[in-house]
Amino acid sequence: MELWYSLPALLVTALSLWLTGHVVLVKRDARAAALWVAIIWFLPLGGALLYLLLGVNRLRRHASNLRRPARPQGKSAGVGMLELRLAMGPADVHLTEMAALVNRVTGLPLLSGNTVSTLVNGDTAFVAMLAAVERARVSITLSTYIFGNDRVGHAFREALVRAQQRGVEVRVLIDAAGERYSWPPMVSVLQNAGLRVARFLPGKRASWLVGLNLRNHRKLLVCDGRIGFTGGMNLRVHHCRSSGRRYTQDLHFCVEGPVVRQLQEIFAQDWDFAAGEHLYGEAWFPALAPVGAVIARAVPDGPDEDLDQLSWMFMGALSTAKRRVSIMTPYFLPDRSLVNALNLAALRGVTVDILLPAHNNLPFVHWAMMGQLWQVLGHGCRVWFSTGPFDHSKLMIVDDCWVFLGSANWDPRSLRLNFECNLECYDRELGRSLAALVAERIRAARPCTLADVDARALPVKLRDGVARLFSPFL
Repeated sequence: MELWYSLPALLVTALSLWLTGHVVLVKRDARAAALWVAIIWFLPLGGALLYLLLGVNRLRRHASNLRRPARPQGKSAGVGMLELRLAMGPADVHLTEMAALVNRVTGLPLLSGNTVSTLVNGDTAFVAMLAAVERARVSITLSTYIFGNDRVGHAFREALVRAQQRGVEVRVLIDAAGERYSWPPMVSVLQNAGLRVARFLPGKRASWLVGLNLRNHRKLLVCDGRIGFTGGMNLRVHHCRSSGRRYTQDLHFCVEGPVVRQLQEIFAQDWDFAAGEHLYGEAWFPALAPVGAVIARAVPDGPDEDLDQLSWMFMGALSTAKRRVSIMTPYFLPDRSLVNALNLAALRGVTVDILLPAHNNLPFVHWAMMGQLWQVLGHGCRVWFSTGPFDHSKLMIVDDCWVFLGSANWDPRSLRLNFECNLECYDRELGRSLAALVAERIRAARPCTLADVDARALPVKLRDGVARLFSPFL
């Protein structure tokens, strides 16, 4: 009889031992591994269940299905290093080292002949995006993390319906986790309007548990395969000034030229996975002529074979920089390797400016950020807190010439768990204009010094320190 009473304890112990072994063998982040071991043992059964729900690395196995080969779309001739050197000029020739790195990391060609236009906040971006939808005559692909059930979302719904009625092929992809930000979700609203919509990782797949961690955070709109939009904005009213106290600043970008094809290919892979449909042919992938001077390349990242590409990009850019690095991100939780790269750049004499929102929409993330800012402030990096509405912008500029823009944040979720899409651009005019935008926001921001961080009250420091312990999971 006593055996039956002790059997549950033995089973829980065996499960904890097995999961501890799994943590030790597969977790690459030592802090995350130590925390998971503590959770497993200090919360008997509950800790084991939490690890099974959130910690087991089923991402590679599951996400590998995303890389089923799509039908060949043809290849664009990439920019060679000699051509890039000639385009960059002597002051920026060192950035060709960055291009060589990304060649090896992504395997995608660097393409010349593009234009990239900056769209500040939703009042500008949504007008341009809706105008492109209205002009579309052949195809529209739209991928978003959040599709708001509000006036912005309904404006896009109506524009997409009109496009379909005039014979345009329309495909809409919405993340299954992101759709829960609106109620009722817009997927059913769009489907009831007759649009072709798919969810990325809906709960009905192999295990709804996967969707708790794995998300498609990409923001892509491509019209007629010729004009693309990407950046940080979701389709929701919060990016418009009229939304009031929930107004969120952000940057989005309009892209034209050969690199739009790479954005479309990234959408096509995601759509193939989510909807089981291959997109190919002239309707989706037309021939694209050069239209501008920007040399650009799409950089996908996700918890599959693209894992760590963004981290390598950030570290490569920091090691290449000679004069200045400007970073804008709403969520700043770099791991030890990125912290070291930031500090090394500053110690080499590079001016490193990091612009963060003073008030975050995720308080726990803000606490964790405050709990680790001392790691970069102590070695010469400059941190600024933007005033005014919450700033959701994501941008990195190196030496006023190399620009990295898109959907990715400087946090573990973007770098390890989300499917992201960024664009790297080589162009002095674009770099200078965006550097001026960042400089303007820094002039209106307040500096954060090491003395400011040290002056926090002890209870606040303890709160922020505890939040920092959970940064691998945020």
